[in-house]
Amino acid sequence: MKIIEFSVQSRHRCELINITSRIEQIRCEKRLTDGIITLYTPHTTAAITINENADPDVPRDILYGLTRLVPDDPQFQHIEGNSDAHIKSSLVGISETLLVEAGKLQLGTWQGIFFCEFDGPRTRQIKVKLSEL
Repeated sequence: MKIIEFSVQSRHRCELINITSRIEQIRCEKRLTDGIITLYTPHTTAAITINENADPDVPRDILYGLTRLVPDDPQFQHIEGNSDAHIKSSLVGISETLLVEAGKLQLGTWQGIFFCEFDGPRTRQIKVKLSEL
């Protein structure tokens, strides 16, 4: 199958955007019943992660923790002033792999898929590759 691409619009400098339903929609449209879905974002200040989707405090806590771990620091030398976003992207990672079995994403009970914006607001791209088994 070809790579599918879609856009995500962030509204804040840092935010986690739930994209689980969009990935499920793509899986349904392409009728993937057993296989692998690879998600990738081609941005150096963004990421993709899988984490708890039941409690909205968890995404906020993730952002809070990352900001405490990597604050915006005037000692950073990158001229664009977004070095903290580059570091957060490297820590979280720009891709995820999902398993699909019997027509269902194999996510845990509480898990969701999130696009992580660290240098917004911006329009970002997510690339999706479905592979049948």
